[in-house]
Amino acid sequence: MAKPKTKYVCQECGYTVVKWLGRCPECGNYSTFAEETEVKVTGAHPQSYTSSKPLRLKEIQPIPEARVSTGSAELDRVLGGGFVQGSLTLVGGDPGIGKSTLLLQVCRQLGHQKKTILYVSGEESVQQIKLRAERIGVTTENLKLLSETNMAVIEKILLEETPNYCIIDSIQTMYIDEISSAPGSVSQVREVTSKLMHIGKGKNISIVIVGHVTKDGAIAGPRILEHMVDTVLYFEGDKRASYRIVRAVKNRFGANELGVFEMTDRGLKEILNPSEYMLSGKPQNVSGSVVTCCIEGTTPLMLEVQSLISYTSFNMPRRMATGIDFNRVILLIAVLEKRAGLQLANYDSYVNLTGGIKITEPALDCAVIAAVISSFKDKCIPEGTVVFGEIGLTGEVRAISLAGKRVAEAAKLGFKRCILPKSNLREATMAVKNKDIEITGVENISQLIDVLF
Repeated sequence: MAKPKTKYVCQECGYTVVKWLGRCPECGNYSTFAEETEVKVTGAHPQSYTSSKPLRLKEIQPIPEARVSTGSAELDRVLGGGFVQGSLTLVGGDPGIGKSTLLLQVCRQLGHQKKTILYVSGEESVQQIKLRAERIGVTTENLKLLSETNMAVIEKILLEETPNYCIIDSIQTMYIDEISSAPGSVSQVREVTSKLMHIGKGKNISIVIVGHVTKDGAIAGPRILEHMVDTVLYFEGDKRASYRIVRAVKNRFGANELGVFEMTDRGLKEILNPSEYMLSGKPQNVSGSVVTCCIEGTTPLMLEVQSLISYTSFNMPRRMATGIDFNRVILLIAVLEKRAGLQLANYDSYVNLTGGIKITEPALDCAVIAAVISSFKDKCIPEGTVVFGEIGLTGEVRAISLAGKRVAEAAKLGFKRCILPKSNLREATMAVKNKDIEITGVENISQLIDVLF
């Protein structure tokens, strides 16, 4: 009998090699290769449930009900209007952040719309799920619970029940018998997801997959699934804080939006005005603090950028950034030293984006610059001021997108002054023509400093 061949698969990106490596050459992560047995099994690939005959465009019948509301305005906006029939959605996030709670709340609303839901859990018993459902008020009769990890059993029940929606919690616990690797490995996760995708598309079942990420990397993260699913939602936020952020990082049916929720003892509660919520608790008349406006998808979001510049006696000053790209902050500090003459070589620099949210938009550059200068000079930026714009390496302030929408959001929240790139001045003025807000355009860092201080 021939000896079975072994291979080593990276549990982060799926890269395969014939011998163990300490560092993955594809994704760059360390100690992520796991040994798997390479076994050729016939029939391991998922069965196709759709017609293999090509159809003309006019022969395809449209779906009568393309979108189904989840009952939450914030979640509907993140999904692009609600669930699409036959779609495959991935919900990822850290353990205990609230993924299962949110999905049970969605089941409550879908049950009220006379939709049948099958909730498959590989981590909890049906009694444990019922306890959580009773706590958050889920009493629908159209929800069926199943505690199972064998994909063959789940497939059989799906084909017999044919529910409108199916929730798999979580994908890392499901397995296929024909594959020798352990549940949660890249091979198992890929094949289980592929089988679910074929069932959902063929039988017009909307499937939601839960993928949780552990800090030690023992279980493969959900990133390996992102190219297979239609929508990817990520839960963000600190588990010790009350707010949660749901971000769409991939959406074939809409824009990549962001939703804000608050965790209560009765489940997740949507926050209809996230800008006002994010700015709650902002200190008054303190140096190193400024308000900016970023765009997530199509939604403007007001955030506070804080900075602390502290003298250090060490030769190497410390740089730290939270919620903002660290390399971008280092670049902006270098621009300040070169173009504005600020000597920050003997000062520790800390930049923080409040609210636990992560933003990579370049429109934050002017706010970071303003916060750093304010802390360095120990001068307060006047209350009611909002700053946004991109900074170039020569110190110029470059134009950004959707400036009119940002200024309109600032005016709605009562801000009296807005500093933005001069290239966006006309667009911003037209957006708030009859509102009480002063708009100032700047071309470079020097003008920004003069206007602020």
